[in-house]
Amino acid sequence: MNTRAMMLAAAVLAALSGAACAAPTGPVTVTSPNGRAAIQIAPDGGSYFVTRGGETVIASSPLGLEFDGTPDLGALELEKVITTAMDRKIALIATKASVARDHYRAATLVFRERADGMRRLLVDVRAYDDGVAFRYRIDGNAPVRLRGEKTAFVPAGDPDCLISVAEGAHEVPFVRQKVSKLRDNQGYDVPVVCTTLSGRTAYAITQSHLEGYTGAALWREGAGLRVHLSGVSGRAAPVYASRGGLETAWRVVMLGNRTGDLIASNLIGNLNPPPLGDFSWVKPGKAAWDWWSGPLAGMKPDMAAYRRFIDFAAASGFPYYLIDAGWALGSGDCCDARPTTDITRAAEGIDMPGLARYAAEKGVGLILWAHWEHVRTRMDEVLDTYAHWGIKGIKIDFMNRDDQEVVDFYHRVAAATAKRHLLLDLHGAYVPAGLQRTYPNFITQEGVMGAEWDKMQKKITPEHNLMLPYTRMLAGPMDYTPGGFRNGTPATFQVRDVLPFVQNSRGQELAKYVVYESPLQMVSDDPDAYRDAEGFDFIRRVPTAWDETRFLSGEPGRDIVLARRLGKTWYVGAMSADNAATTKQVSLDFLPAGRYRATIWEDGATPNNVKRREVDVTARDGLALELAAVGGAAVILERKP
Repeated sequence: MNTRAMMLAAAVLAALSGAACAAPTGPVTVTSPNGRAAIQIAPDGGSYFVTRGGETVIASSPLGLEFDGTPDLGALELEKVITTAMDRKIALIATKASVARDHYRAATLVFRERADGMRRLLVDVRAYDDGVAFRYRIDGNAPVRLRGEKTAFVPAGDPDCLISVAEGAHEVPFVRQKVSKLRDNQGYDVPVVCTTLSGRTAYAITQSHLEGYTGAALWREGAGLRVHLSGVSGRAAPVYASRGGLETAWRVVMLGNRTGDLIASNLIGNLNPPPLGDFSWVKPGKAAWDWWSGPLAGMKPDMAAYRRFIDFAAASGFPYYLIDAGWALGSGDCCDARPTTDITRAAEGIDMPGLARYAAEKGVGLILWAHWEHVRTRMDEVLDTYAHWGIKGIKIDFMNRDDQEVVDFYHRVAAATAKRHLLLDLHGAYVPAGLQRTYPNFITQEGVMGAEWDKMQKKITPEHNLMLPYTRMLAGPMDYTPGGFRNGTPATFQVRDVLPFVQNSRGQELAKYVVYESPLQMVSDDPDAYRDAEGFDFIRRVPTAWDETRFLSGEPGRDIVLARRLGKTWYVGAMSADNAATTKQVSLDFLPAGRYRATIWEDGATPNNVKRREVDVTARDGLALELAAVGGAAVILERKP
């Protein structure tokens, strides 16, 4: 039986196990398979709370919807509860693991309005060992219009949380702050990452599966964070309108012992539909890229310059070269959606089909940049043109919204690119909500404050770099664009748009290729920066998609040691934001039995130096990794015969 058939069989068995029970007189509690995590829904459907190991994580918090054009639901009574359970393994493509276990207990609570008796609200609830989730549904074909949701999250005890302000491109640093200290009338982004006052549970508040719905921010309301739906730009009301019935996004609370334990979770993906069809053609890997090392306005279209990057990618063993803004006819300076731009035609003097053939002969695929305004109005024509040219993917930029129209655009373009076997990379994007699970060709996305800001400001500090694995990366892959090889410290850093600097050591730049999840990973600097450069041999060898991910140690904003496996080979990345040199003691007890050759790249005498050494180890051994100030290290552990 193939994997798809096994998944369907498991789903059928789970559905058959569902049982409709008479409505209980009290609250309904759904408990995770291991019994530690639980979510309880009040019998009137008006509130819920979340516990883990007997400790309250989310205190009593509101539930409900606000309707536009029709009265809100009045007092509700619980009509029935339908319970189900699931335990299946889902084969994954090009991500942080090769298999996801989808294991939960669930219930659908059917509420009936007391006064009307005809209107019903369904609340789907799931409890996993690593989190809980719920969503609202309304059956039927009648359109549903919403002003908003009443949903909120009230963290128990007002803990310190890692929080970022919500803005269109989702490129804002995370800070540590109590919910009670947040500003009024200000949206905050997902995920919000907290730890209970006891320190026993770390958790992340986020969302999943936006298909057919709209995005949201979190606004402080009293002691909690209320879901604030994103309305369509230029439309006063409603913020959301369905064609018929309603199925909202999942509201999610990820749970673990430590913040770093949430990194390996597949919960966000598991709440999305699995892929349909064959995605074996999706090939993860690294890409040469021309924009980061060049001017802000983008590289001028030039066949010789494009061939130079193709030759570099081929010589380095990279499967892709991303041609950024400026290649299309009438592009002008960089990134505006100019009415004169035609992204189905290359600039004068550029033979794009010929360039694609040149790249293919060298084993390199081309990815093209495009403004979303130029894609959405003629999507089929654009994508058919690229497929005909032999292009392998598209990077679409500057949506900078997460309302219903843009959510719909994401799903349409993911399906349309999948149909044509094109990779998809979205920039100016909202934070991932698991769409990569349904469309594995949607291989990475931005929605992160990444290395591009080194060209413009001093925002990309080592502390910021060490926040990202514990916050934004929990939601899904992030196209941070590492690979800067002009390395320094915050004290020596200077803003420069051409051939920019970074504020960390080269050892840390190498470690980002292990720590930062992105199945399509940029090698951002100019080819000349890598010629005979210390550490580039590691970048050539490191994969971008994995069979397994393990968090080993670290604290948000301070440090991290993360291990990932592909086949029988393990890769370790260590990063530190400390302003002084430090030694990271790394236990190797995650290794299977046997002897391994450890190849280690560590910081050298200056931020641009890397030392390489080799040592034989077993699972009983440890490694002492020497990190410079704002430094890092990378390790490859290969099984010996």
